[in-house]
Amino acid sequence: MLEVTCNDRLGKKVRVKCNPDDTVGDLKKLIAAQTGTRHDKIVLKKWYTVFKDHIKLSDYEIHDGMNLELYYQ
Repeated sequence: MLEVTCNDRLGKKVRVKCNPDDTVGDLKKLIAAQTGTRHDKIVLKKWYTVFKDHIKLSDYEIHDGMNLELYYQ
């Protein structure tokens, strides 16, 4: 179990617990449940890397305590 922090730089910071074998799409659904936004409107980035929905968190080397950038489209 790992905890990921997502910050949208607009004052909203979300901490989500998930498993390393979850996909990015699963993480987006967990974030959407906490923020009240639709999961298909969420974009997750780290620097200039946009995370794709079907790839696992472990494949992107997302670890416990990692910060991700949260954008809305």
